[in-house]
Amino acid sequence: MDLDLFSRCCILDLDLSCGEANAASGMAVHDECKIKFLELKAKRTFRYIIFKIEEKQKEVIVEKVGEPTQSHGDFAAALPTAECRYAVFDYDFVTEENCQKSRIFFIAWSPDTARVRNKMIYASSKDRFKRELDGIQVELQATDPTEMDLDVFKSRAN
Repeated sequence: MDLDLFSRCCILDLDLSCGEANAASGMAVHDECKIKFLELKAKRTFRYIIFKIEEKQKEVIVEKVGEPTQSHGDFAAALPTAECRYAVFDYDFVTEENCQKSRIFFIAWSPDTARVRNKMIYASSKDRFKRELDGIQVELQATDPTEMDLDVFKSRAN
């Protein structure tokens, strides 16, 4: 069965007028997402936050938080291997001038092993969700762990 673009978009519930999926414009963001992000940003209460889209509720929720003592390795290990997620990571580093600094990274995790539908939902909702988190300094798109390893964080932080 050969479908034209319009038919495929209707099947996938895409809105051609704005170029985004209806799921993106109708995707709610649970208040806890914003609250936890503000705590990470202002109080440094967490090292990272992993967010998950609950498809049935059409809502982004907090799935997991990492304590301030947790490492980049702990964060990477907390991401699922076959499902997409959004995440923020508070990356601490020391500049060449020996100044302690921090950058808040937004990571769009979309592993190659994730289902196509899962990838599409996360991709179409990303920009709207990211706008809810005021204070993101660096964005990473990662499809496998090497695209967000510590060296990538180091190179993108400056």
